[in-house]
Amino acid sequence: MTDHSQSPDTQPSKHAGSLLSPSPGTIKRNRAEARFKGYGIAAIAVGLLMLLVLVFTIVSKGVGAYTQTFITLDVELLESKLDKKGNRNLDDIKKVTTFGYAPLIKNAFATKLEELGLETDLKAKDQAKIVSKSAAAQLREYVIANPDMIGKTVTFKFLTNSRVDGYMKGRVSRESIAKDKSISVAQLDFVDQLVAAGVIKKTFNLDFILGADASDQRPEAAGMGVSMVGSLFMMLVVLALALPIGVAASIYLEEFAPQNWLTDIIEVNISNLAAVPSIVFGILGLAVFINYMHLPTSAPLVGGLVLTLMTLPTIIISTRASLKSVPPSIRDAALGVGASKMQSVFHHVLPLAAPGILTGTIIGLAQALGETAPLLLIGMVGFIASNAPDSLSSGLLSPNSAMPAQIYEWAKRADPAFYERAWGGIIILLVFLVTMNTVAVILRRRFERRW
Repeated sequence: MTDHSQSPDTQPSKHAGSLLSPSPGTIKRNRAEARFKGYGIAAIAVGLLMLLVLVFTIVSKGVGAYTQTFITLDVELLESKLDKKGNRNLDDIKKVTTFGYAPLIKNAFATKLEELGLETDLKAKDQAKIVSKSAAAQLREYVIANPDMIGKTVTFKFLTNSRVDGYMKGRVSRESIAKDKSISVAQLDFVDQLVAAGVIKKTFNLDFILGADASDQRPEAAGMGVSMVGSLFMMLVVLALALPIGVAASIYLEEFAPQNWLTDIIEVNISNLAAVPSIVFGILGLAVFINYMHLPTSAPLVGGLVLTLMTLPTIIISTRASLKSVPPSIRDAALGVGASKMQSVFHHVLPLAAPGILTGTIIGLAQALGETAPLLLIGMVGFIASNAPDSLSSGLLSPNSAMPAQIYEWAKRADPAFYERAWGGIIILLVFLVTMNTVAVILRRRFERRW
């Protein structure tokens, strides 16, 4: 047996790579994949950084709205001022306006200074100016509710004005008030004396969460509570209308509607409506619900109807996607054992699609909760809601505001205290939105079934 020399064509190339070492092409591809992975990680890092910056900005600027500066005074409810006849007749007591209560606050300052042994060159009226303009109204409401307390001395906790509150929070300084007519350096010195004596303190402000909006003259008294109630009534309207209408329309289009040009046009228009700017729905609501149907302006019912129109496309699209995700074998099995088309849809398909439907509905409600533009057109930013509704009908038909509209209203006002409250309102709104989205995720994972 003889050995044959290898042909030159069969000899291995000097440039051929080993199986144990990557070829230049493989190295190039691996580097491209590494770069792409790096780009993805960098994009995620930038996104997280921007999110942290956003959260930090909102919290740092808005957390001050949850604390407020209060002053504690012992007010003598003089009978000679509040009930000159001395008969405790409520009608006579109500005739005393807030101007009649202002001297009582001045007297309370004089009493407090004498009790603490403090001295100041400020006049009595300038001392009383550090108190919020809501103090007299607070006194009047207390006396009307408790007429038997007339003639006695009662301890009250009043809000200070927005400049004093800003001074306590570091927003106002002696240099910044050089041209401010609302407060003087002498008044800030007086505030320092009262702070040292424990008369003025900064504490948690529950009224910001539960209270009502206030006029431009009383920013320290403004709260989100009534606008939160307005948003609640709007969401009830959206939930009562958008969920059944959206689900019913989705079931018909997905399960029962014939495939023809008419249904194609409807589907295309639903997709287009989901991309329409929200302010267009506000114009539609203004034209139809207010100008044509003559529903009350600024009413949560109108706001709910407008947001229902805006939310319907989102719910229909998400519901159809949930129905499509149910395997066809479920429908075929139901029909195979004798169920009707209606029974197969409502007894088998719809329960399996329910998690997706609930998720889409909650996300649609969260989107509607944060909308401001449609509410601008129906007047929900031009009304100061000072009292919470006392019934379902008044909650739907009485003028009110909503959380995003209230935030917008505060942001455009001049006083820095309103600007601080706008950031604080954003925190409340974000808490609602995060909660609703968290509930959507939990419901989806709780009821989701995999095949």
